Amino acid sequence: MLLDVLLPIGLLIVVAKLLEGALGRFGLSSIIAFTLTGVLLGPATGLVEPTHDLQLFLEIGIFVLFFIVGLDEIDVPGFVVTIRGRYFAAAIISVVISLLAALAVTSDLFGLDLGLGLEFNEALALAGVLSLSSLGLAAKVLSDSGTLKQPIGLKIFTIVIIAEIASLLVVGFTVGETLPSVTALSVLALLGKMAGFVILAWLLSAKVLPVAIVGLQRLVNVPQLSFGLLIGGLFLMVVGAEKMGLHGTIGALLFGAALSGLSQGVRNDIMPGMRSASEGLFVPLFFASAGLYFDLSFIDLPASTVAGLVLVPLVGKFAGAFIGTYVTRIDAPFALATGLMSKGVAEIAFLLVLLEGGVIDEDVFSLLVVIMFGYILFMPAVINFAVRRTVLSERSPLPASVTPAFARYALQDVQVSSVLDSTREYPGPDTSVAEFMESWTAPHQHDYLVVDGGEVTGIVTTTGHRSLRRRSRAAASLRDVLRPNTLVAWPDEPIQDALERMTNASQSVIPVLDRESGQFLGSVTSHDVIDLVVLMNEIEAELEQMETEEP
Repeated sequence: MLLDVLLPIGLLIVVAKLLEGALGRFGLSSIIAFTLTGVLLGPATGLVEPTHDLQLFLEIGIFVLFFIVGLDEIDVPGFVVTIRGRYFAAAIISVVISLLAALAVTSDLFGLDLGLGLEFNEALALAGVLSLSSLGLAAKVLSDSGTLKQPIGLKIFTIVIIAEIASLLVVGFTVGETLPSVTALSVLALLGKMAGFVILAWLLSAKVLPVAIVGLQRLVNVPQLSFGLLIGGLFLMVVGAEKMGLHGTIGALLFGAALSGLSQGVRNDIMPGMRSASEGLFVPLFFASAGLYFDLSFIDLPASTVAGLVLVPLVGKFAGAFIGTYVTRIDAPFALATGLMSKGVAEIAFLLVLLEGGVIDEDVFSLLVVIMFGYILFMPAVINFAVRRTVLSERSPLPASVTPAFARYALQDVQVSSVLDSTREYPGPDTSVAEFMESWTAPHQHDYLVVDGGEVTGIVTTTGHRSLRRRSRAAASLRDVLRPNTLVAWPDEPIQDALERMTNASQSVIPVLDRESGQFLGSVTSHDVIDLVVLMNEIEAELEQMETEEP
């Protein structure tokens, strides 16, 4: 029995990695290589069949995969901090329109019945999959083309991360749920669960797990302790989600999202083992298993079903993205819309979950896998084309803050010292509120450090100032409105760690202290980081121009 399981696993892994290397020479995605492995060893040759024992092992890969998606692509603190901004509004409008368009073909809600026979929750889950955007693919495309650090790259990254999280929440909370009909109460209940997920993930990622893991590492000297905690914690979260009536994938997503707040140092210490197991074993097996179920039966589907599943979600997604960015008056709606069209890992993963759950048949599954391959193959070129044709206006507003996830992708080797402003002047605690509002405030900045004799006294916000002015308390000083500051950054730490703490505390400024003496060196604001991103791009562009001009 054991040999019957190990033989197909060994074949799938070896062929998948070899095919990954071969197709990689032609610039094809590893996802395509892994899925083709399953097709070759399964339907094409019959060497491997999706037996129950093999499938049980592969289900572990599903949970590991969604854990990695949650860790790398779900930036809950960044999502929360953007809620009041125009980029959040644009992304949500895009997701809503895209969902409604996809629901038109996955359900009979709007009178268009393609014969899929889905309950409302199943139709909504499938519509959510068709509405997903891939942050990983968008970031890779922008990084490979050198535009990730440009203003347009920051815009696309910010809007995609919001849209992806919103769609993931819809899918995660409708897979396995029972919503036989659409009512105001059922919609409110679904929104409540999503909000609860975001709050719980934020608390775990900002307050609990990073501190707990660092503390355990210091207290318990056990080899591979963190790796064991990750694996064990992942399985416990999956079981907990199933006990609550949710699909295990939402537990894996939550656990990954909850660990997204780990510092870069801790990530470098504990993640190599998890990534090696994931990329070398579970991910190839998972996508190969998708190929095992692939067949050409979708050719026999009615032409209306094929056209509906191909065209309506495509048009609806692009229209929603374009309308969302246009309505919120964000520059470059075409480029942002194409960025939102990116698709990658999570879509095929969810499709396999829906297939295993009996929600969709193999013919629909195979058709949708082909569609996702089309997105993976062609959208990078479309995104690059749209970005190259984009010309931003000089007054084009950038996102109000840089999310920690963006820093992980674009600012990996940048330290706080590279962003530190040591020349900035600061008001003292005895400065009056009226004087501060008139002489010290700057556009797009809400938080300010108050410094007294070279030491940080606290932090004040313009919201509190305006409240005082409305009450005619012009004589009040900053000492009356400041709050104690508990955040500090060190000049030799990665900028993404400082951004993570700022985002978790909903604070746009952080003081920088010397690690040895504790001396106040200056500060870093969210806009300092944005300015650095733009400056880095301008320097790279000038260097490229100098190289081309050299004889």
